[in-house]
Amino acid sequence: MTKTLNTLLGATALGLGALVATQAAAECDWKPERAVTYVVPWGAGGGTDANSRMLASLLSQEFGQPFNVVNRTGGNGVTGHSAIARAKPDGYTVGAVTVEIDTMHWAGLTDLTYENVTPIALVDIVPAGFTVGKDSPYGSVQEVLDYAKANPGELTASGTAQGGIWHLALAGLLNAEGMDPEAIRWIPSKGAAPAMKELMAGGVDVVTVAQSEAKTLIEQGELKGLGYMHSERMAALPDIPTTAETLESGWTLAAFITVSGPEGMDSEIACSYEKAALKVMGSPEWAEFKASRGSDVVLMGTNELNKFVAESDVALGETMKAIGLAK
Repeated sequence: MTKTLNTLLGATALGLGALVATQAAAECDWKPERAVTYVVPWGAGGGTDANSRMLASLLSQEFGQPFNVVNRTGGNGVTGHSAIARAKPDGYTVGAVTVEIDTMHWAGLTDLTYENVTPIALVDIVPAGFTVGKDSPYGSVQEVLDYAKANPGELTASGTAQGGIWHLALAGLLNAEGMDPEAIRWIPSKGAAPAMKELMAGGVDVVTVAQSEAKTLIEQGELKGLGYMHSERMAALPDIPTTAETLESGWTLAAFITVSGPEGMDSEIACSYEKAALKVMGSPEWAEFKASRGSDVVLMGTNELNKFVAESDVALGETMKAIGLAK
């Protein structure tokens, strides 16, 4: 990932809470009068699903109406993102627009971009991990890279679909280290949960899913974390070194999760959602949930989020072009 995006991610996590809090003070009083559909473009059991279900539960309490989470998987994220973008912008469909809104179109999978949704609030910033099985012979990321360099194509990795963000995490790392992006072969999966199951079964050698998604299995000794693709170590897993400190390239990569609405959502509705989302994500319940996953609370409202997603689109596009994943 480019230094620009990495810096932006760090600033987002650490410094925008106070600024966003003032935005949420706007007088927005729209409320749903019936159940809302909360679309998740990825499968159950992963980090996007967990964050979305928790947020949907808190929004349901805040608005007094059910928020029904629906996993709309398929098309490497296109199916679910399309369902959000093309829904009627009346407030009764929102969902988890993820970093793939900034990668799918570069990969030639869809014409959808961040301009086809209404970003409401940032939900999470999610650095990738570099995780192996508990019985893996490798003790560091560098050991894996050294083996892959000597035996290109022998090792396999997984975590998401071909061209997805966790594939980009690995291919970008290999490229940054001066290696062929295909030196470790990518095995597509339908998400983090099935990829980790495959890793535990010995079907692949590495997964590069979010470290927060692998956290519990690492703590239980079922998996072994070798690296964290971030500039600072994860507080919940402080013994796992960052790629910024161990690799010559200093490569890092983080995904993001937002709550967003369809394109053309009325400003009063979007403002009401922004106000409610920032309120519940500032609650003790949300903080406890994030701590349980080893993640920090991040706060960012609509205006900053629009800028963030636009700059992310440019940075990720540059990386995908560099490693041959852009069409």
